[in-house]
Amino acid sequence: MLRNLITRILFRMLREMEQLNRRHSLHGDSPYFDLDKFPWTREVAKHTAAIQQELDGLLPQVQSLPNFQDISPDQTILTTDAGWKTFFFAGYGVESEKNRARCPRTAQALDLIPGMTTAYFSILAPGKVLPMHRGPYNGVLRYHLGLRIPAVDDSCAIRVDGIQRNWGEGDALVFDDTYQHEAWNRTPHWRIVLFVDFLRPLPLVPRLLNNAMMAIIRTTPFVRVAARNQARWEASFYG
Repeated sequence: MLRNLITRILFRMLREMEQLNRRHSLHGDSPYFDLDKFPWTREVAKHTAAIQQELDGLLPQVQSLPNFQDISPDQTILTTDAGWKTFFFAGYGVESEKNRARCPRTAQALDLIPGMTTAYFSILAPGKVLPMHRGPYNGVLRYHLGLRIPAVDDSCAIRVDGIQRNWGEGDALVFDDTYQHEAWNRTPHWRIVLFVDFLRPLPLVPRLLNNAMMAIIRTTPFVRVAARNQARWEASFYG
């Protein structure tokens, strides 16, 4: 009973904060954002070749990488097979030091991103489709850097709020994942992006409130269970 009450209170707080964030967002409220508003995206893109090299070093072990739902059980609403593999560098501020050490140049690029909260290689298997869904909270925006993109056409794309976009290797997108969105890889090859959530730029007071909300989220089972599962996978993977 108490747990259900706490969940309802947290959900109400999230929805109230989302309205505040949309009203005060320094770069407006839209499904996609102009990359020029985030100069750091150009700096990260310069590291694409180095990131790809470290990614390619992992791909021979791709079947040993964790399925997303093995790390975050809540993702079973999106995926239950082995079609969405992950390699986490951080999740809601909880960093994976071993994975960062395995890919140091990727970690160096991630350190250029202001307010980064979550980062991982998002690896979609051939034929994998992620159905329509929305993210849990708009206090962050999402950044995708294309690393291995098998096609720049309708067979490999993302759609946010009904607007479809494609991106090639070294190209980026910034979008608000709390708009309904879907993604698919209807090709015979792996599709891989560097997937990053970063704090939404806000004025001082809303920013402080958003920071507090993010701190609360980090205490929830949604994050704690995922962090525990990630640590368990790392212990097995690195021996």
